[in-house]
Amino acid sequence: MPAFTAADVKALRDRTSMGMMECKKAMTEADGDVDKAIALLREWAGGKMDDRGDREASEGAIAAANGNGAATLVLLTAETDFAAKNEDFVAKTQKIAELALGLSGTGDVTDQATDEIKQLVEDLRITIKENIALKQIHRLEAEKFGQYVHTNRKSGALVAVAGDADDELLKGLAMHVTAAVPPVTPAPLAVDKDGLPAEARDAAKQQFVEEAQATGKPAEIAEKIAGGKLKKWEDEHTLLGQTYIRELDAKKPVRDYLINGATITGFARAAAG
Repeated sequence: MPAFTAADVKALRDRTSMGMMECKKAMTEADGDVDKAIALLREWAGGKMDDRGDREASEGAIAAANGNGAATLVLLTAETDFAAKNEDFVAKTQKIAELALGLSGTGDVTDQATDEIKQLVEDLRITIKENIALKQIHRLEAEKFGQYVHTNRKSGALVAVAGDADDELLKGLAMHVTAAVPPVTPAPLAVDKDGLPAEARDAAKQQFVEEAQATGKPAEIAEKIAGGKLKKWEDEHTLLGQTYIRELDAKKPVRDYLINGATITGFARAAAG
């Protein structure tokens, strides 16, 4: 039995940015001694390898893809903006988004990344010599998708739609989710009020009740005031209830732009930095 585990190899890879196979070989030759393994990796890399375990990967790039009833949104991070703008970095992020279409399930499926996807990340770690990390693969399934990635590739979104919606509206919905951050408007927490996290909703209601009671209002009146404020809070924090960003002057919620029975079945947002 080897004197180390797969988790030890992964930890070494995270510290050194070297390839998984190289890290496994180094751990084998070092008989599980991490310091000796790092020395071997540095020797093999001609002394140019840095220990990057404590370096924050706060920059990155977003990519999206869709096809055959699925869509994906990927966030790949790096230590520097220079690396995140590298043509190979951008191309591999896009490739990962395309490969991820073949995964199964919906929501965050990052832990389902295939060996081919992991190898693309490994290649970047080796060539760029930075702490590159696959932070997010979000996958949706639907009839239609709105897809948008900002020109700087720092933010993007997907919106899944069932029913009749034209391409302009689909793109607009994705742009809304991408842009729906303070101070313009809060990022949506759910499609509608039924999807809101119970804990967040209860905390908001409690706050509104306490605010009303603090003005000296009777309990029954305070409850009604809190109910009105809660309804407004629900609209502000749900995609259907938010004022459509592309038509702010109209002051209409997103739900008013869905016609002929079209419904939003899900959405995802990613942002680097």
